[in-house]
Amino acid sequence: MQKKLHKKIEQFKDAALIKQQGIYPYFRVIQCGQDTEVVLNGKRVLMFGSNSYLGLTNHPKIEEAAKKAIDKYGTGCAGSRFLNGTLDIHIELEQKLAKYVNKESALLFSTGFQVNLGVLSCVTGRTDYLILDEYDHASIIDGCRLSFSRTIKYRHNDMGDLEQKLAALPSEAIKLIVVDGIFSMEGDFVKLPEIVDIAEKYGANIMVDDAHSLGVIGEAGAGTASHFGLTDKVDLIGGTFSKSLASLGGFVAGDEVIIDYLKHKARSLIFSASMTPASVASVLAALEIIQSEPERIEQLWANTRYAKQLLLEEGFELGPTESPIIPVYVRDNHKTFMLTKMLQEDGIFVNPVVSPAVPSDASLIRFSLMATHTFSQIEEAVEKLTKVAAHLEIPRMKQKFEL
Repeated sequence: MQKKLHKKIEQFKDAALIKQQGIYPYFRVIQCGQDTEVVLNGKRVLMFGSNSYLGLTNHPKIEEAAKKAIDKYGTGCAGSRFLNGTLDIHIELEQKLAKYVNKESALLFSTGFQVNLGVLSCVTGRTDYLILDEYDHASIIDGCRLSFSRTIKYRHNDMGDLEQKLAALPSEAIKLIVVDGIFSMEGDFVKLPEIVDIAEKYGANIMVDDAHSLGVIGEAGAGTASHFGLTDKVDLIGGTFSKSLASLGGFVAGDEVIIDYLKHKARSLIFSASMTPASVASVLAALEIIQSEPERIEQLWANTRYAKQLLLEEGFELGPTESPIIPVYVRDNHKTFMLTKMLQEDGIFVNPVVSPAVPSDASLIRFSLMATHTFSQIEEAVEKLTKVAAHLEIPRMKQKFEL
């Protein structure tokens, strides 16, 4: 007799159907380190699907720092931060991160996902409210699902809808607005100045997830609140180390009293093994490089402007991006998969975004820039994208655009 669980799981056919068509684009095996060029199936491919915005994952200083940390501390901490897993370099990194984002204190988690799970599941209570932008990252949504608080979503970057939602809530309740600093698929910025004004009007608090903002915007890459000059108005700043900071892990920063509370209440911290020594040392080294080499961020933005200009000149329909994340609309699931496959065969790696992540008629490829890309690499990628899009008859605008 077939067990019910197996019967349910066997009904999932989505991946198998895409595999049968030969256009399955996930779990592609990379045979080298993350750089502007990677190796897939023994072939070199230009990488335009990475979150390594500053191109630091192969930096020799970071690699050396990780090796030295292993030599001194070993490969793991064999426990949680709460018990036996706190090293002196954990404390050093927390202090430097707090200073970097201009907050009193900071706390490390094993991943950026765990930051949002741990913080949002415990920071508010049964009679309180978590207010989210509808395009917030999945980790924010899942963290809120673990909370006893009621979760309310407002339309993406719609300040009128946000205010309407807040106005309907009890004045005595805690209301925490949780937003991405840079939205991971759309590439646009959160409207933080407007959110601050609305939050103050209705007595709400603010948490910003700077996963895609650190190393990209703000003073020395310090993130969204720094970019807008509103650090003192944001209660909690979260982030991950898996993007600009070239490692693995995450953190949250805020007032010391809040961070101390989280140390004793955040279950994803208390019941997870702590960041590995090599990961911590990598972040320390990356943080030093980011702050001492501002030209990296400048080059990232030069590359972003150039890529966007070329894409617009070729008539591609882009999303509302303001960042190195450039959504290029295809508006057809099958063509998005085909475009991804054909580009890879032609030496360009991009990421597809299809339903149910977005509606099928809003499917896109996520074209992302790194500081270490050259203009010639960007030109090659756009040239090949243009050729494949024409072959697939992907609609483009006739009018030419200039920035």
